[in-house]
Amino acid sequence: MIRIVPLAAAALLALSAVPARAADDTLTLTFETGVHTGKVMIALFNSEDAYTGGQPVASAEADASGETAVAVFDALPAGDYAVRAFHDVNGDGRMNTNPFGMPVEPYAFSNNAVGMMGPATWERAHFSVSGDTAQTISIK
Repeated sequence: MIRIVPLAAAALLALSAVPARAADDTLTLTFETGVHTGKVMIALFNSEDAYTGGQPVASAEADASGETAVAVFDALPAGDYAVRAFHDVNGDGRMNTNPFGMPVEPYAFSNNAVGMMGPATWERAHFSVSGDTAQTISIK
């Protein structure tokens, strides 16, 4: 009994010295654009429910005046994420559509996933963030 107490105390002390993992992962998204005007509007989702109809965990706008547009999301907890983005070519802040509701501005999803008659599914678009993560998405 006398030996167990010091061993247990030493184990607790050692465990308390290990810092908790902070939410310090960084996700860098690079968008390859075909038109060099406007902004790329980005929504980042951290669950399938949010991706299919909820609110994004984060959003960003990236200047699209060059060959690529870059958005960086800092301090993310490790986990699964998916991206929906569109290129707001005319700068009006919304995705423009034709009279039938089809997008007339470029759009894309993480993993360069493609949807069938709608957005790409979570299964195709989600990816893991663990440590610093980067992804290049073609939005043309």
